[in-house]
Amino acid sequence: MKKQELNNLSSAELQAKLGELTNQYTELKNAHAISPIANPLQLRTIRRDIARVKTEISKKDLQ
Repeated sequence: MKKQELNNLSSAELQAKLGELTNQYTELKNAHAISPIANPLQLRTIRRDIARVKTEISKKDLQ
């Protein structure tokens, strides 16, 4: 997910995206704990996407 894509989203859409990414991260993490997933770098990418979304939410809250 790119920064440009996040800039165009509203606060409600960002919150929804955060919930979606958090659920996806939790499911992948649990699947990886049971048996190794094919691409473990997915965990890192999703974690970084969550950080990007949280940053955009805090920027919108400050404005």
